[in-house]
Amino acid sequence: MSSTNEVSNVVLVTVDSLRADAVSPYDADRHTPVIDSIADSGTVFDRAFATGNWTPFSFPSILSSRPVFADSGGIGVEESTTLAEALSDEEIETGGFNAANGFLTTHWGYDDGFDEFDSFVANVGSSVYSRYLATHPTVEAWLQLAASPVRRAGSWLRRETDDRPFLDTSRMFDVEHAASSFMEEASSPFFLWVHYMDAHTPYVPAPRYIREVSSDRLGTHRMLLAHTRTGLGWDVSDRTRSDLRTLYQAAVRQVDASIGRLLETLSSNGLDDDTAVVVAGDHGEEFQEHGHLAHYPKLYDELIQVPLIVDVPGADGGRIDGQVGLDSIAPTITDLLDADTPDSWTGDSLVPSVRDGDEPADEPVVSVTVRGESVTKQPIPRSLADGDLLVSVRDRDWTYIENVDTGDQELYSRPDDSTQQTNLATDPTPDQQDVIESFEPIATAHAKTIRERDAEATPDDEDVDEDLEARLSALGYR
Repeated sequence: MSSTNEVSNVVLVTVDSLRADAVSPYDADRHTPVIDSIADSGTVFDRAFATGNWTPFSFPSILSSRPVFADSGGIGVEESTTLAEALSDEEIETGGFNAANGFLTTHWGYDDGFDEFDSFVANVGSSVYSRYLATHPTVEAWLQLAASPVRRAGSWLRRETDDRPFLDTSRMFDVEHAASSFMEEASSPFFLWVHYMDAHTPYVPAPRYIREVSSDRLGTHRMLLAHTRTGLGWDVSDRTRSDLRTLYQAAVRQVDASIGRLLETLSSNGLDDDTAVVVAGDHGEEFQEHGHLAHYPKLYDELIQVPLIVDVPGADGGRIDGQVGLDSIAPTITDLLDADTPDSWTGDSLVPSVRDGDEPADEPVVSVTVRGESVTKQPIPRSLADGDLLVSVRDRDWTYIENVDTGDQELYSRPDDSTQQTNLATDPTPDQQDVIESFEPIATAHAKTIRERDAEATPDDEDVDEDLEARLSALGYR
């Protein structure tokens, strides 16, 4: 039986490119002690799924509980009622801080409803050199790594932390400082959203975190080599892939440590006993499970299954087996803060699961991506006209993927094929055909819903300023 402790505040932590098996509550071989401690006292959702493989396809569900494209025909949330707007209407103080993901900015409406908001998308400068670095992130990573001994020596002489040069690169300190200041100065009740970018490629973690997650000491030269091979498009060996995964895990641990410092701020200000903490990934990351690195337009589990952990003071916690979508985050937070939930939101509150262990509604989770002619060379789509629409439908055991423009279908049994390598739709058994026939109408209906606004939509990427475009390019988003 759970406690009925009231929650006065909620902190939502989202981590870019965080796949479920990158944190120890989902894979015991990982090293994320802070997230582990949150999971120990909170509720872990074992089957949490993102609604897209990219940040702009996933975040409309996270912060406005709406499918991408459904309201504006584009990737923004300016036409949707956001979580921050719903909370502001209830006079709840709101702060949002994003570590320079250009798709989570005022341009796409992500500041709506926030009393304090900063996306830390800095001016990249007007020089040819500055713009070259901004649009060639791997080169920038090489320079950061090559200069790391000098930068670390400078930090030591200035008596700053050895991590500082690396954390400055990811804007982690900017986000931490802004979030800590908000918590210290906000009047209760408040809602704080923090978004980290450290686990997004290119991975440039501080050396101490590499040592923590690695059995041997992965040095700067190996980091440089791994980034060089992938940056130049060379074949990726097993060793290079292993090195990249180690760098990724070290970056995740770097985020884990930062979350720990935010929790310390809550505790030192006497806020921890009445503050709920929600941790989620916005999408995952591929390490060649389906032939590529990073997060290209695919809908397999390495990109769609993400961590979702909700820690509510006084609740018993535990693990929830049923599938949930990230569109449940916003209504869960309004429920925790006793705020009205907009009728337009698609997700259901998970508070009954968190407080009483109830299984969520057994509804399939739908995710989408848009794929052009080339999987690896297309820009991030900003409208449905940018390629074919792919829709996936998931329940506890099955993954169904359909290209609704070509009719191509895929079906995978996750208990038997956890990495989704064998497409059962090519020669389905009668039972498998029944699954296809039950999921196909869901995919079709979702495609119809998000296409209804497409014909009348105005592209929401018009008038994107040069600095924002440069930042998007620096993330690999052209």
